Amino acid sequence: MSVLRPMDKLPDLNGATILLVGTEDALLQQLAESMLRNDCASDLRVHLTNSLPLSSDVSRPRIDLIVFVINLHSKYSLQKVEESLNHVDSRFFLGKVCFLVTGAGRESHCSIHRNTAVKLAHTYRSPLLFCDLEVESFRATMAQRLVRMLQICAGHVPGVSALNLMSLLRSPPSKEL
Repeated sequence: MSVLRPMDKLPDLNGATILLVGTEDALLQQLAESMLRNDCASDLRVHLTNSLPLSSDVSRPRIDLIVFVINLHSKYSLQKVEESLNHVDSRFFLGKVCFLVTGAGRESHCSIHRNTAVKLAHTYRSPLLFCDLEVESFRATMAQRLVRMLQICAGHVPGVSALNLMSLLRSPPSKEL
C-alpha cells in the first residue's frame, strides 16, 4: 500500500502544489482552472485525482496541500474520499489537509447528510469548507481561498504556518458529535 507522505520530496523554492481528490471531474477541473487564474507569487500547480494512492512517479512534485472534495449528492464521492484517507500519512493532518463539501445548497437532493462530512472532518481534525462549486462566483471565491491556503502550506507566507492556519479554520468542537 503506497502512502502519501508530506516530506517525501524536497520543497520547491517558488512552487506550491495542491492535490484535489474527488470524483466530480468536471467540477474539479473548473475549480483548478479558477485557481490557476488567480494572481499568485508562487508557481502554482494543481493536480487532480479521483482517489489515492498516487502512482510512485519520480517526477511528481511535493504535495503541499490535499483537498478532499465530497459531493453531498453522491455516496460514491464519500466512499472514495474515505478509501483515499487510508493512503495519507498522519503527518499530513498537521495542517496540510482540508475537506471541501459541495452540493449543500440543494439539500433535498442530498444522499449524504452534512453531519457525515462534519464528523469526518472532526475525526481527522481538519478544516471543513462548504462551497457550491457549480456556481461560478462561489467557485472563484473558493479558488482564491484555496490558493491563499496553499501559499501558507507551502511556506511562502512569512509568519504564518500551515498548522496555525488550519487550527484557525477548524470548527470548535461541538457536543452533538
